Amino acid sequence: MVDLEYIAMFLNTLTPKFYVALTGTSSLISGLILIFEWWYFRKYGTSFIEQVSLNHLGPWLGGVENNNNGNNNTNNSQNNNQQSVPECKVWRNPLNLLRGAEYNRYTWVTGKEPLTYYDMNLSAQDHQTFFTCDTDHSRPSDELASVPSAVMQRAWRERNPQARIKAAHEALEKDSECATAYILLAEEEATTILETERLFKQALKVGEANYKKSQSTQHLGAHYEAIHRRDTNVCVYVRRRLAMCARKLGRVKEAVKMMRDLMKEFPMMSVLNIHENLIEALLELQAYADVQAVLAKYDDISLPKSATICYTAALLKARAVADNFPFASCRFSPEIASKRGLSTAEMNAVEAIHRAVEFNPHVPKYLLETKSLILPPEHLLKRGDSEAIAYAFFHLPHWKRVDGALNLLHCTWEGTFRMIPYPLEKGHLFYPYPSCTESADRELLPAFHEVSVYPKKELPFFILFTAGLCSVTALLALLTHQFPEPMGLVAKTFLNTITSPFNFLVEKLEGVLPSNLWHQLTRL
Repeated sequence: MVDLEYIAMFLNTLTPKFYVALTGTSSLISGLILIFEWWYFRKYGTSFIEQVSLNHLGPWLGGVENNNNGNNNTNNSQNNNQQSVPECKVWRNPLNLLRGAEYNRYTWVTGKEPLTYYDMNLSAQDHQTFFTCDTDHSRPSDELASVPSAVMQRAWRERNPQARIKAAHEALEKDSECATAYILLAEEEATTILETERLFKQALKVGEANYKKSQSTQHLGAHYEAIHRRDTNVCVYVRRRLAMCARKLGRVKEAVKMMRDLMKEFPMMSVLNIHENLIEALLELQAYADVQAVLAKYDDISLPKSATICYTAALLKARAVADNFPFASCRFSPEIASKRGLSTAEMNAVEAIHRAVEFNPHVPKYLLETKSLILPPEHLLKRGDSEAIAYAFFHLPHWKRVDGALNLLHCTWEGTFRMIPYPLEKGHLFYPYPSCTESADRELLPAFHEVSVYPKKELPFFILFTAGLCSVTALLALLTHQFPEPMGLVAKTFLNTITSPFNFLVEKLEGVLPSNLWHQLTRL
């Protein structure tokens, strides 16, 4: 045991400079911890200290639960995971931009990459699924080297854009009628929409010829059926992209006709969500009756919802309210509505807005321009920030065109949250909001974008604790530097107060224990 008299003498000889150094060092260390904790929370949405404590120290301190409880909980956790997977599925953006003519232009101007590696890797997997088939793998290796489809299969897997473009040109040199090579060049090499459209038309010409050829042989077996399925994917993809090019070039009526024909000829390709392209084009034409007809078909309880479906329905209901208030001075406001009550049209519009906000609560900030927009990703997560960006990027002009629609949204959208106080546990019209959206959106959206988080998380305890510790120690360091003598006296008094109970206990033990036993204890 250490000599207590020596400890007391040491504490009494400490100078004010020691206390200044002690409090200053404590303030610096706690400040560095606070900065790291804040950065980690902003990047990953959780506290680093809390995560380490739960994942590493918790099992070590608390031990491992018995096997019976673990086995009983396994099935429940698996069921919960299975229920959450559909909510967190990543979908291809129906209105995704062109890499060469649009995304690359943004990079040239700003120097920022609008697409993440995770997003582009998902696109590469989509292209391999759409534009290749099992027959491309079943050929000998020496024959594969000279087959355009095998060259394109390698091109879709390439990470480097220039290597993909080079492989597409190589495939065209081997076969000038390689439709997928034209697709890749239209997507990534063409720098204007007109050039993109020209390449897609060449791809369509070749793709339709291949489609007709494989259609006549698809009944001969699984081998030919796989080839026909690939040719069908090529035709549908190219025709859809041509419709989008026509929409971008201002030929909206032509784009609408192409989309309608495509949906009529290939109804089984609903997974591509071509109806969302059609809704956006019809809104550009202000053909609201046609939009309502499309919604009546796809806004069904048995079909998966999207921000386009929910917010377009809200827009049409808001337009009905705007028609009842043609003058700006008579626009909807909460004060006027509380005095006279809500009309039927207003009630329907408010309910539609609440429904849309419950489905995706991130959209209103972009539509009301309180949060800056970025280029939409090539993939999106339904009900997530990525879907909100993709929707608002294309549909914000349509909301602005309807007089009073944004004003109605501004006045009513926050009222949704009163109906769902615990959105992660229970929803009102939809399933509870999935908790996995934040992590998935961080993978899909570029690093320079601040991901919108719902529900908004409170600051973790350890950030508040380190902030308080840093503030207190910094204040003590400042006071000790300015008033060394009084603060030194306060510190000594504080230390004496803390050690006095211990000294009292030691004195009692010394009086009770025999002198030889006490002497042996003090020498330990």
